[in-house]
Amino acid sequence: MAFEGLSEKLQGVFKKLRSKGVLTDADIDAAMREVRLALLEADVNFKVVKEFVASVSEKAKGEQIHASLNPGQQVIKIVQDELVGLMGGTNSKLTYSPSGFTTIMLVGLQGTGKTTTAGKLSSFLKKNGKNPMLAACDIYRPAAIEQLEIVAKNVDTPVYSDMETKDPVKIANAAIELAHRNGNDMLIVDTAGRLQIDEDLMDELRELKRAIRPHEILLVVDAMTGQDAVNAAKGFNDALGVDGVIMTKLDGDSRGGAALSTKSVTGKPIKFIGVGEKLDALEAFHPDRMASRILGMGDVTTLIESAMDAYDEQQAEELERKMRKNAFTLEDFLEQMGQIKKMGGLSKLVGMMPGMNKMSDDQIASGERELKQMEAVMFSMTREERDDPSILNASRRKRIAAGCGQQVSQVNSLVKRYDDAKKLMKQFTSGGGRNMRMPGMPPNMFQ
Repeated sequence: MAFEGLSEKLQGVFKKLRSKGVLTDADIDAAMREVRLALLEADVNFKVVKEFVASVSEKAKGEQIHASLNPGQQVIKIVQDELVGLMGGTNSKLTYSPSGFTTIMLVGLQGTGKTTTAGKLSSFLKKNGKNPMLAACDIYRPAAIEQLEIVAKNVDTPVYSDMETKDPVKIANAAIELAHRNGNDMLIVDTAGRLQIDEDLMDELRELKRAIRPHEILLVVDAMTGQDAVNAAKGFNDALGVDGVIMTKLDGDSRGGAALSTKSVTGKPIKFIGVGEKLDALEAFHPDRMASRILGMGDVTTLIESAMDAYDEQQAEELERKMRKNAFTLEDFLEQMGQIKKMGGLSKLVGMMPGMNKMSDDQIASGERELKQMEAVMFSMTREERDDPSILNASRRKRIAAGCGQQVSQVNSLVKRYDDAKKLMKQFTSGGGRNMRMPGMPPNMFQ
């Protein structure tokens, strides 16, 4: 998970601070030494670390203390505010053209996931009511055009390409004309990259910028490359001028140093983050929400938004009706597991639930395996059996186990878990329960 190591270390520092009734300057200095080390180990730019620690120390030693917070909580609040500021302060949104047609130019080095990100961005924009088109202007990388066409098909977005033309400016201009004719209100231009920044690349991008005058130039960088991503962002911004950053593979970067350094080093905000391989795994970047995740406070707002995306209103109402009537079936149980997948799986959910980021990767992987085993058992059942688990006698359970290649004990375990979930729902809907968990979630996820 992103920021896993940093989050664990910072929470360790704050646990020590909370145990003290009064904080001396020496206590704060000791805590800041640990924070400095944690940030450096997370691959945060050393100048950024120096300024961050100095700012927190100065404010923590000041006299302005909130009456509702003890000294340890006050330091945590200061660190949280500083983290939010470090990452840009507020969510930086796309700039749309007042004329109604917006052009976005994606730039970056090879290997950062630029072409796939073009598809993800298109999917994101469509969810927000836009009607985008893609333009294939990478004429150098083998199969780049074919890759973009495949991505475009998967997100149901039109794409303009021209295998014969070797001039990206002509391709982009033709794409703009076609988008206008077809009624598209946005064009996403996928440009060529290089293995490193060079003048030929920048000259071509500057020429394309002058020709199409994009409303947004977004730089795609790979979070996994750490400070190399930050250096690339600075190089592109100095040579071309960019409006924002899309940081890919943030879910695979356990350190997170690039995300914490980019705004301070380049002056440009992170606008989107890639949080998975699927074409809907692109999120708007919210510094306040990310700071909460880093400090182990979860991200309930994003969790709710993900749930709203995964569920339609009719599904939610039907589920609530069944819960109130205690008519929740294994078919509903299976559907709930599908919703967990749509929301990004356990690894994503855990990062957004307050206190849950203390779980290790091994625990999360174990939970994922449990869900897959449960799903396999349910798929081995008939629809009749999922709708009425009371008919699952010994012979049926033996057949189900054989059908999914598991032990009868695992079938029994699933049925027991289902029964427990129904009892929990009954308590919850009658006002007697306080610790409702999402049906289908492995119980050890909340221990």
